[in-house]
Amino acid sequence: MNERIVVGVDIGTTKVCAVVASADEANRVNILGVGVAESDGLNRGVVVNIDKTVASLQAALHEAERTAGIQVRQVIVGIAGDHIQSFQSRGVITISNRDGEITRRDVERLLEDTTHVALPADREILHVIPQEFIVDGQDGVADPVGMSGVRLEANVHIITGLVSAAKNVYRCVEKAGYEVADLVLEPLASSFAVLHPDEKEIGVALIDIGGGTTDIAVFEDNTIRHTGVIAVAGNKVTDDIRKGLGIMRDQAERLKCRFGVAMVDLIEEDEEITIPGIGGRPEKRISRSTLAQIIQPRMEEILEIAAIEIKRSGYARHLAAGVVLTGGGALIPGTAELAADVLGMEARIGSPMGISGGMVAEVSDPKFSTAVGLVLYGLRPELIGAPGLSQEVHARSVGESMPGEMLLRKIANRMKAWFNEL
Repeated sequence: MNERIVVGVDIGTTKVCAVVASADEANRVNILGVGVAESDGLNRGVVVNIDKTVASLQAALHEAERTAGIQVRQVIVGIAGDHIQSFQSRGVITISNRDGEITRRDVERLLEDTTHVALPADREILHVIPQEFIVDGQDGVADPVGMSGVRLEANVHIITGLVSAAKNVYRCVEKAGYEVADLVLEPLASSFAVLHPDEKEIGVALIDIGGGTTDIAVFEDNTIRHTGVIAVAGNKVTDDIRKGLGIMRDQAERLKCRFGVAMVDLIEEDEEITIPGIGGRPEKRISRSTLAQIIQPRMEEILEIAAIEIKRSGYARHLAAGVVLTGGGALIPGTAELAADVLGMEARIGSPMGISGGMVAEVSDPKFSTAVGLVLYGLRPELIGAPGLSQEVHARSVGESMPGEMLLRKIANRMKAWFNEL
């Protein structure tokens, strides 16, 4: 089979979503299979119950395998959670070649140098993303390979996470009977699926409202400038409805999805909603505006915390394209209008783009943004300048497991190649 096939798995707080995709010779991406399973083994994006997470993973992947008609061996997995932290770092090396020409090896050496930062023992580096290179004091260099110089510097964006959180994700995938081909930060993956290249160039903030976490990524000049994860998301909205109306959690979730509106002012017809009684009690009746009055304050809070995170990045005034909202939490009608109000900039709802055929209709929904982004990352390494991940993944679709150290080294080498995108 000459097709390149990769599988992306979004292990979320409320759902596990698996997407199988392939790319043909013309580099068109086709969705071959989709699998979704309820997830209750995570809390705020972090695995808290291995067995439940393994069961959800198996259910989602078996469904994806069945619809795609193939057997999966390796998966690209997303990681999130409020343990994710990011910071800027700077590295410097001297060029030792006789003719002073900067080679790819020098750039790798420099990116390696930027990772020598003091980190607590319980944290590890997930991604190293170059921001700019500086050759002999000349800044603003996108790709220094082939240039002449004596001193090469780089500013990089380093994303770190808890070692235990990453290990638990690996453990769940391996217990489910699969191998981890790569581990990718979820807001980064979502950005590949929902952001337009023009938006990334002029400045945009991505707000991915999931079940347990809200992920934020800020882009300018085609490079990610800031990442953050907030532990307030869609589940908090459901909890507010549950407590406010005194109903069951699954009833609250259904009410939110069917009748929820993020802004009271947007309700034109204030219809009455009937809620079945609990334990033999009579049924309740509430108006749609009452439900919106419960939802709006929490959605405002999520967006206000996101605004603080965007301000903290220092790029709040650089976002000419405004914000793009995605994730299941962005499906509540009126979310874009509320975001424009709270953040004071343009806002739109982002659905996965860049896919050509197959099960396009099934995944063209904001809640599939991360899973689709993960497969786009695998099939189109030029998105971030990584060397051909998809060939490696496909070549190893049968065979033995890769030892952890080799896998980590392979991931580290791929991260170093990201500068090609700049």
